[in-house]
Amino acid sequence: MTSLPTSFPLRLPSGRSVRGVLCLLPLALVAVAASRHWPVLADGFGQLGSARPAWVLAAVATTCLTWVAAACSRQGAVVQPLPRLRLLAAQFAAGAANHLLPTGLGAGAVNLRFLSVCGVPLARSSAALALYLLAEAAGRVGLLVVLFAAFPRALRLGTLLPDMAVGPLTAGAVLAVGCAVAVLLCVRRLRTAVFDFVRTACGEARSVHARPARAAALWGGSVAFPALQAAGLVAVGRAFALPVPMAHMAVAYLAATVAVALVPVPGGIGSVEAALVVALVAAGGPLTTVTAVVVTYRIITVWGPLLPGAVTLGALVRMKVI
Repeated sequence: MTSLPTSFPLRLPSGRSVRGVLCLLPLALVAVAASRHWPVLADGFGQLGSARPAWVLAAVATTCLTWVAAACSRQGAVVQPLPRLRLLAAQFAAGAANHLLPTGLGAGAVNLRFLSVCGVPLARSSAALALYLLAEAAGRVGLLVVLFAAFPRALRLGTLLPDMAVGPLTAGAVLAVGCAVAVLLCVRRLRTAVFDFVRTACGEARSVHARPARAAALWGGSVAFPALQAAGLVAVGRAFALPVPMAHMAVAYLAATVAVALVPVPGGIGSVEAALVVALVAAGGPLTTVTAVVVTYRIITVWGPLLPGAVTLGALVRMKVI
């Protein structure tokens, strides 16, 4: 009788093979996303032919500048100097990752890995990420408040948020905050970890703001990023002769993106389009033109850069930059 072997050799995948899979994964995700939204993509590319080319080029230019603004903000969030070209490439790749994974997770993971490769400890890189997110949210909301105060008739808020929805939304927000505080107070390990992280984040914020150049890069980039995004939408609106004032289009964009900021959808795909259509119609635009503007804008800002961004992401993984 032949004896059976008591153990079998187990071959774990090498680091090179894992990295090769990670290089190809973004391209596979792009193919899946494109196949799911192909009718919208085909319609958007078809509508580009009827747009004014000069304004379309302006929208493309402002989209490219958003990656520069993001790179400035990321550098401003850490004291340690980062390699500029690699930082800019990482932001381009992070944009693609952000459209393939639930909101914020893709870009956050790419930037955490990039900072780790640059030698920034995990605690400090996590604190820098939190500081960046706080500054970007403050810049976006602050810009919306300023523009809405200057142009109070830019949106009909009743169209965006019915009166009957205010109460349930407020109650839900209060309940969520209450549950979070209760869990924090009851779970000692979680409370300790959160307090340690807050201390590290506060220390990192003090170090950044002690350097005027870093603080200017952080806050300047955080305001410029949503301003450039709004300018891109304005340019597309002008390309289709949307009969809405430019300032009103900018307010509509900022209001829509703030409204969908907490929706866990990859890159806001689907939710951003719906919110933009509602906001621009509330600003006075006809539905047909608004739909063309929104689809074209998302082609320029999301779908157009998605494939080269995924290729850049794979290249950075292969080069061990992230």
